[in-house]
Amino acid sequence: MFGPLSRFLALYAALFSAFGVASPFLPALLASKGLNPSGIGIVLAAGTAIRLLAGPAGGRLADRSPVPRRVLGWLLIAASIIALGYLPAYGLMPLLAVSVLHAAVLAPLNPIADALTLAAAIVRRFDYGWVRGAGSAAFILGTVLSGFAIGRFGLPVFVWLNAALLFAASLFALNLPRASRPDPPRSRASGGTLSLLRLPWFVRLTVVAALVQGSHALHDSFAVIRWQAAGIGPEAAGLLWSEAVAAEVLVFAGLGRSLIDRLGPSGAAMLAASAGILRWGVMAHTSWLPALAMIEPLHGLTFALLHLACMRLMSRLVPLHLAARAQAFYGTVAIGAMTALLTLVSGPLYQVFGASGFWLMAGLCAVAVPLARGLRLAGR
Repeated sequence: MFGPLSRFLALYAALFSAFGVASPFLPALLASKGLNPSGIGIVLAAGTAIRLLAGPAGGRLADRSPVPRRVLGWLLIAASIIALGYLPAYGLMPLLAVSVLHAAVLAPLNPIADALTLAAAIVRRFDYGWVRGAGSAAFILGTVLSGFAIGRFGLPVFVWLNAALLFAASLFALNLPRASRPDPPRSRASGGTLSLLRLPWFVRLTVVAALVQGSHALHDSFAVIRWQAAGIGPEAAGLLWSEAVAAEVLVFAGLGRSLIDRLGPSGAAMLAASAGILRWGVMAHTSWLPALAMIEPLHGLTFALLHLACMRLMSRLVPLHLAARAQAFYGTVAIGAMTALLTLVSGPLYQVFGASGFWLMAGLCAVAVPLARGLRLAGR
């Protein structure tokens, strides 16, 4: 009844709205269940740590499966069931157990979904960016929906919404078309993640992504705090944040593909890193509202365009039997570990240097520019 594009759009809408309804409100739920700030930090950190192991493991499982969409479907069903464990759990150890189990099954979801979507996009001739943009929009709608629902029914309602949306995503996942992209002839390999790490272009790509995507850590942790200290109210802060997300959706929806077609993946990655230098340099220099309003849309380049450029290269050069593992290493290990490290560093950095700490983030993007230039050799 529905074409391939519609099936992937439905999957990403359900999956990312499930993330959206839960992500902003989980710490508040943990606090309501008896955890102090240290306990909340332990639970969230444990979830982040297990993702570094579970993401690649889930990717390997999907790559070895003759029908990887079924692996995705069953992981989504497991995630839906485990999510409900937050309702009866109370205290550190029960909540820690639920969090670790939930994070373990959540970690491979996005890498496997991206691998399946990229493979289908080549064969079925649709744009991956449309699907990923729909996911970003669904995340926003999920967050808004969850906020209204919590206001009416109480905090635990987001757990029910999260479980329901994950289960709906499992039904969409099981109905996806089967991947049929042949392996790129120059990239065939029988090994696993180690064979990917022997590819110089793949290592370079993950380093570029880790540097530029990781540089968002200080912004995500302290931008609103900086804005408030400069007298910017919550309404204006919300609009600034919305600008960034709207730019992300715009790039995913079509602008990003046009830029990559014109500049190539390497040129697009260089543009994204250069935009990061400008964005974080302005953040370090001023908190003048008009200047902030002009740089927040650069998120469409520093996040969405870079992601699309990396996906373009990976879809062309990673063999299908390693696709999920490549996505898991890219998203969970490289970007995830760097973001976790820089988030940990952000607190002391901001405490000591204040807004000047954004110069370090700009420096990371500056290092990424020449590395991104070297990606021009990847497709030759």
